[in-house]
Amino acid sequence: MPQTDSRASARPDAPARFHQSITFLPTRQAVPLARVSDELGYGGIYISDHLFNPRSLESRYTYSVREDGAPGWESETPWPDPMCVISALSSVTEQLLFTTGVYIAPARDLITVAKSVGTTAVLSDNRVRLGVGVGWCKEEFDQTGQDFSTRGKRLDEMIVALRALWQGGWVEHHGTYYDVPECQIEPSPTAPIPIIGGGHSPVALRRTAALCDGWIAAGAYSEEEAWTHLGELRQALDAAGRSDKDFSIYLSLNERPDLDMFHRFIDAGVTDFVCAPWMFVTVEPGTPDDKALSDRLAAVKWFADEI
Repeated sequence: MPQTDSRASARPDAPARFHQSITFLPTRQAVPLARVSDELGYGGIYISDHLFNPRSLESRYTYSVREDGAPGWESETPWPDPMCVISALSSVTEQLLFTTGVYIAPARDLITVAKSVGTTAVLSDNRVRLGVGVGWCKEEFDQTGQDFSTRGKRLDEMIVALRALWQGGWVEHHGTYYDVPECQIEPSPTAPIPIIGGGHSPVALRRTAALCDGWIAAGAYSEEEAWTHLGELRQALDAAGRSDKDFSIYLSLNERPDLDMFHRFIDAGVTDFVCAPWMFVTVEPGTPDDKALSDRLAAVKWFADEI
């Protein structure tokens, strides 16, 4: 069954959290941005996941707007390992939560995920929130030896297995896709790690409602799109016999920041917003790194002050 801790939910009378997405941020700027975000009162950092960018790409990106189905980022775009990033950022911050949006768990084997995420939770003082999804890039699965065609069913089972393997002491799991004999995987988390389902397809929403502690929107929505997908999420929760109590809802909006808009979604149960005010800054070619970072941090402060 889904598990939560006191930091995994926000009630209607609690303020929503704003999480800084660092997707596409230069990797070495993540530490100073996290420090400033922690000082300014942001709720967390949001980290995306890919293993590599294949030169020869045949898979179609799920949310591509291009005719060839390719993603919108350049092949040299960095994708630092989320657990390495969280370990680094948690060592220089005190309050920030760290959410993966989303971690392609079924592209890895179960034990690797359990060990890596569990250790990171310990090092971060239980500030990890594992957002998971099935992924779309078959080339990544091929290189890690994981079956792409069963990734959805394996993720369903992996969620259950991870909760068992993070219990501490002698643990085991016996299922259709994973069979782990009794073993000890230490260090183990000292509090449950919230698992948050990503995506708005019917299958993803059913998985989220049945197995997870929250939902992460798939990309940035217009306000109209957001209301549509929130309605679909409510239907999935109702069908699973669950309410949104103690259920995190992450939303990213492709709209101009507006206090009234955020309040409308908070009133509707949204607990967490994903933002990236540093992206407001246009960095011209040849701009020194320290100047680019300074401008980005200024945008982060502006958003904190105004929103």
